[in-house]
Amino acid sequence: MGFAAEVRELTRADHRAAQSVTYFDALLSGHLDRAGYAALLEQLHVVYQTLEEAADTMRDDPVAGPFVVDELRRLPRIVDDLSFLHGPDWTGPIVPSAATDEYRARLREVAFSWPAGFVAHHYTRYLGDLSGGQVMARALHRTFGFDTDGVQFFLFPGLDARAFKQQYRELLDAAPWDAVERQRFLDEVSYAYRLNTAMLDDLGRAVTQESAA
Repeated sequence: MGFAAEVRELTRADHRAAQSVTYFDALLSGHLDRAGYAALLEQLHVVYQTLEEAADTMRDDPVAGPFVVDELRRLPRIVDDLSFLHGPDWTGPIVPSAATDEYRARLREVAFSWPAGFVAHHYTRYLGDLSGGQVMARALHRTFGFDTDGVQFFLFPGLDARAFKQQYRELLDAAPWDAVERQRFLDEVSYAYRLNTAMLDDLGRAVTQESAA
């Protein structure tokens, strides 16, 4: 088993937990209004602003640099979606939830200076976006009638997802990490999943409270 396959196998439970949160259930079933959906993009703005700043820092790193692909960048697309949802004069501000703030703090702690830590968070976010993006875009089309406006975050024009994921697996397999560093990477991937799940749990609670008010 190559390392990429090992990563996928060992983090399968974390991935399932991230997919089964209340917020995603509400979004996929059409039970959120536009504000509830926009709340997700607002928190993701915080995460991707930090992660993509780290990507710029890691671009020239011999190991992490090859993972930095400009076609993956989500922040400009999040801004486009929020401008569509809130109006063309939208510029923020965004208030991160406690879980999002913790997520951002961890990214600042590891993603700017530790190549394997950067790749762990990069892997968790972007491969998840590529794998689940089309499902989310179709659900939002059913609920709100969005075509491309409003769901730019989930679209990757010009990127062959299957070929890219194969290339990504090859990069992981070739990463020159010893057994200790590979375990640290796996631990950080698992932590990244937990941070994402906590952020979504916060969103689910906030949306439920607003609906009950």
